[in-house]
Amino acid sequence: MTAPVFNIQKFSLDDGPGIRTVVFLKGCPLRCAWCANPESQAAYTQLEWDARSCRGCGACAAASEAVTLAFDGDGSPRVTVDHRRLAAEGGQGAVADACRWGAMTPVGADRAVDEVVGECLKDKPFYEESGGGVTFSGGEALLWPDFVVEAAGRLHDEGVPCAMETTGHGEPEVFGRVAGALDLVLFDVKHWDDACHREGTGVGLERIGANLRSAFSSGADVLCRTPVIPGFNIDASLSDDAVAETADGLAGWVLSAWRDAGRGGDGRPRLQLLPFHQFGENKYALLGRDYGLEGVAQLRPEDVEPLARALRERGVDAFV
Repeated sequence: MTAPVFNIQKFSLDDGPGIRTVVFLKGCPLRCAWCANPESQAAYTQLEWDARSCRGCGACAAASEAVTLAFDGDGSPRVTVDHRRLAAEGGQGAVADACRWGAMTPVGADRAVDEVVGECLKDKPFYEESGGGVTFSGGEALLWPDFVVEAAGRLHDEGVPCAMETTGHGEPEVFGRVAGALDLVLFDVKHWDDACHREGTGVGLERIGANLRSAFSSGADVLCRTPVIPGFNIDASLSDDAVAETADGLAGWVLSAWRDAGRGGDGRPRLQLLPFHQFGENKYALLGRDYGLEGVAQLRPEDVEPLARALRERGVDAFV
């Protein structure tokens, strides 16, 4: 059994408790403008083109008609890749091999469960020392349910806890099966308004809301996570009024799901705020894509602490 994996990141401290290995799977049904991993969105192998290494020799274009070479006015080479066409041809490896300057790098490859589990188990001592484990991320892990369930089962057999980062956008039956195989669900809550969510991500909230209620009602360990994006889910001014408006909407939506799941008298839902950053901006250029949030100021933890405080006042156990 295989799934497309574009990275296995060791020693992560941001994707669940303790020291973790994060398995990044390719393919995502959402198209968030702020996505820090645009290479995760397509479910097939892509090529990143690094202009700094390119010499304009044309070997890549000669290897496939899905690749074109042009030159800017200053003579700089400009390579354009039709990723979907190249994937259909299965020509990613040939194009990358044709570039002797190392300017073309394949992103993502099918990896077997045995291979991924074996790689994750190399760091088992660190999980045991820190209370860590393995997190399946993406992309969207729900697109590869059989792979995640099988890998998590094998890791559990070795005493390794497993988590999933998810957008929550998947068939309810699939979500329930995958979530039930894990110890922790890191559940994205990007917006509380269906129209705004659809505009910012390309999908509505119906499935996401149903799956969040399902996760809450199952009694599973669930941590909601909200990326704080100026201009999307909070006014860029970060004023007191902006914080209150976002806190009202976000807390209202999460607490509604909590109550609908029968958890109204059972503690408080947890939610982590993730300040907006620009770490993924260069990846768009490598894929030949425009980046829609260029120039948007990054946020610091202290910038979103007032929102965390406002959420706590409204009944959500929020932190940064």
